[in-house]
Amino acid sequence: MTDFFTKITDQFANKLPFVAYRKPNEIFVNALFQSDSTINYVDDYSEEGFVFAPFDNTQKPVLLSFDNSLTTIFNHQNCELVNNEIELVLSGKEQYEKLISEGITAIKQTNLKKVVLSRVEEVTLKKSCPITLFKRALEQYQNAFVFVWYHPKIGCWLGATPEVLLSTRNNHFKTMALAGTQVFSDNLIWEEKEKDEQQIVTDYIAESLKSKELKFQIGESYTTNAGHLAHIRTDITGSFFGSNLGDIISVLHPTPAVCGLPKLESKAFILENELYNRTFYTGFLGELNKTSQRHKNRRNTENFAYRITTKSSDLYVNLRCMELKNDTVKIYVGGGITASSNPEKEFIETCNKTKTMKKLIIS
Repeated sequence: MTDFFTKITDQFANKLPFVAYRKPNEIFVNALFQSDSTINYVDDYSEEGFVFAPFDNTQKPVLLSFDNSLTTIFNHQNCELVNNEIELVLSGKEQYEKLISEGITAIKQTNLKKVVLSRVEEVTLKKSCPITLFKRALEQYQNAFVFVWYHPKIGCWLGATPEVLLSTRNNHFKTMALAGTQVFSDNLIWEEKEKDEQQIVTDYIAESLKSKELKFQIGESYTTNAGHLAHIRTDITGSFFGSNLGDIISVLHPTPAVCGLPKLESKAFILENELYNRTFYTGFLGELNKTSQRHKNRRNTENFAYRITTKSSDLYVNLRCMELKNDTVKIYVGGGITASSNPEKEFIETCNKTKTMKKLIIS
């Protein structure tokens, strides 16, 4: 394991692109390394590698190839957890609440049903080592997709996201509708605003998949937690025989959970009113078209084995993330706004969400 993190540290010190990541509830940590500083892009989603896509779906995602990879097992039982009580920081409160009020007004006066509005909170550190922060994220967020991604021409990003954009195994897919946020507790009760927000997301995904004539099933909604936060989640599964992977991604991204409804109108409102560039926040990332093989014994045939080849993609929405620039950490956070939203409560919700990243940088 030491050699694994040494390799990542050296790659960062040499200003060469890499990504290291661990999928939810797994013990294996993976890393991909690039030998030069070329920026490679995804053109049609037939490529194979780790994809890192921006919020603005008119821009091409960046790709790191599977060619040079390394895997280790991260033993959480041998790690000392970093436990910190983080106080809510109320910086930017007035500006964000003003933005929320503008969003509510737009929803009431136009055909907008929901718009997701975000903000950035900056923290200055004496020391900013992304590898140390990555280890802390691995320790604390075992049920999230944890990653550190770096390209010298783009920047360094780190996160622990709870939301799956799309998971595929050969011609079968799984996605989710995730909305509503509260601090997790045993006696949690969801309000109508949060239930409505979740239903909007579920209905949108269903209609989008229908537009591609895909067969799918919608499961029952349930509460899921990511760290100290809880969300309402609905799983959606189906198949995409004859359909292009890029077509499915195009109808899902950006999702109502990070953009709003209708998609084009809410995205236009975001770009015009947020007054900053989200770049990769609320984009997506993960393994694209990864091929794996395993041996399986065929029944009734003595000592005979055959290979099963699987092509899979595991893509996650880039939430609960930060961007590291020298000694400055930018924490990105937002929330879904509907006609019944309360600006002050929405701001407090974003403060709760920043705790996920702040627990990594305050010791």
